[in-house]
Amino acid sequence: MKRWVLDSICCPVCKGNFMLTEMEGNDTDIVEGLLTCTSCKRVYPISSGIANLLPDQGD
Repeated sequence: MKRWVLDSICCPVCKGNFMLTEMEGNDTDIVEGLLTCTSCKRVYPISSGIANLLPDQGD
């Protein structure tokens, strides 16, 4: 996932902002990590450079 995308995305459930926990990346890309919504606290994984922003089935 490109770093600049963080400025354009929000939580798909509550529209809150994300806090990034990066596990692997470089200056331009986030390869592995977690996006945590600062409002509703839902966590979305970033794996192989792809953020999974699909909410859980129960939501």
